[in-house]
Amino acid sequence: MSDDGTQHPLKIYYIMWIGLFVLSMFSYATDFMADGALRTFLILLFMFIKAGGIIWIFMHMGWERWALKIAILGPPVAILVLIGLMALESDYIEGSRIENYGESTMEVVSPEHH
Repeated sequence: MSDDGTQHPLKIYYIMWIGLFVLSMFSYATDFMADGALRTFLILLFMFIKAGGIIWIFMHMGWERWALKIAILGPPVAILVLIGLMALESDYIEGSRIENYGESTMEVVSPEHH
């Protein structure tokens, strides 16, 4: 009885588990950093690297055709691009509001003052 299917060596999976563990350690180490853009960037970077590794190895994307890779990975990439565009637009809108109306546009007005 012969099995024509190919199996990937277990070494790949062990390396991936070790890599996920190391990336998780780095991610948890960011808890000791002061809040700020660098900390947020590092947390997101480690998250995306871990997610990419899980998709690539454990979901066998590394061995699939390009059409399937694009069909699965294309929509999340498009969403990330749109999120980035929305972030840029929100910065522009906030800047133009401050420029035209001043800093006090975000005040909360209580109902008693009407």
